[in-house]
Amino acid sequence: MEYITSTLGNLLQQTAFLNLAEGNLIGNLVMIGVACVFLYLAIKKGFEPLLLVPIAFGMLLVNIYPDIMEEGGLLHYFFMLDEWSILPSLIFMGVGAMTDFGPLIANPKSFLLGAAAQFGIYSAYFLAIFMGFNDKAAAAISIIGGADGPTSIFLAGRLGQTNLMGPIAVAAYSYMALVPIIQPPIMKLLTTEKERRIKMEQLRPVSKLEKILFPIIVTIVVCMILPTTAPLVGMLMLGNLFKESGVVGQLAETASNAMMYIVVILLGTSVGATTSAEAFLNWDTIKIVILGLVAFAVGTAAGVFFGKLMCKITGGKVNPLIGSAGVSAVPMAARVSQKVGAEADPTNFLLMHAMGPNVAGVIGTAVAAGTFMAIFGVK
Repeated sequence: MEYITSTLGNLLQQTAFLNLAEGNLIGNLVMIGVACVFLYLAIKKGFEPLLLVPIAFGMLLVNIYPDIMEEGGLLHYFFMLDEWSILPSLIFMGVGAMTDFGPLIANPKSFLLGAAAQFGIYSAYFLAIFMGFNDKAAAAISIIGGADGPTSIFLAGRLGQTNLMGPIAVAAYSYMALVPIIQPPIMKLLTTEKERRIKMEQLRPVSKLEKILFPIIVTIVVCMILPTTAPLVGMLMLGNLFKESGVVGQLAETASNAMMYIVVILLGTSVGATTSAEAFLNWDTIKIVILGLVAFAVGTAAGVFFGKLMCKITGGKVNPLIGSAGVSAVPMAARVSQKVGAEADPTNFLLMHAMGPNVAGVIGTAVAAGTFMAIFGVK
């Protein structure tokens, strides 16, 4: 009888019910609820399911079984790959292998729209300092404005802000997933019906040679000026060179499919597992979520405003809606530009025009991260 009692007692001690009751029960239940909401948005609403499903499941696991993120726990080792900036860099390689830089090459002015959208990052940096964060934490938080999860994780790790990496990454990926909800009201508010109906001229054809030279030239120019961007920009351009060279199809296929999805699983679950109730439910997290939203909204607005300026300068040849795609959420932001333009005129096709600023935004966010690293002397 004593053996049975002892065995049942041991089993009870190991259940999550008892562990939760002894810890932050309300907080854990809140985070489990948030995880379920994220799963609903991903599965039912289709909001970036490739990102939200692993993130939400990691969130669910850590708030049921916190030891999974302790040293020796499965997701602890996944998270180390985030801290070492390995997974974000591999994500960029996959993005490069999946992305067509042709629209950006055909319309180099798109770089300006991508640069304008980075204004949200720098405005959030100063606002974060005003709200009490130190300069490195402010820099890591501000990258959320680019709606770029991998770069946010990369910079937080390189600047030693691993304690904030979870809230920063979750905020960045959440805003990436919510681009179709957040951006359209801002775009419609800042543009007129006439501007939204503007049809742009078809982009010129881009030669194979141009597509091969582009990643090589960008790597040389950007990495010579800001060597700290090499892990991100270098991997982005390497992935694209795999795609465009035409001689390493197996590598391009692996980078854009098998490797990309494996990395997304590791990165998503480990990021979600940083959101334990103790780490996530505090004022700093609330401020980070607010700052991220402000940065993202300002970046979207800045891109649209610059699009309106280009529209005026070119005599109405540029639809300002494509400026909103200057944030780094590829290709979601470009699709939103297309959707809002089609609502004004169903015959208006802006997707390829919007892909130029969208791709430029990816490069611009990586450059912004490299700039912060250079400012703080981090190599």
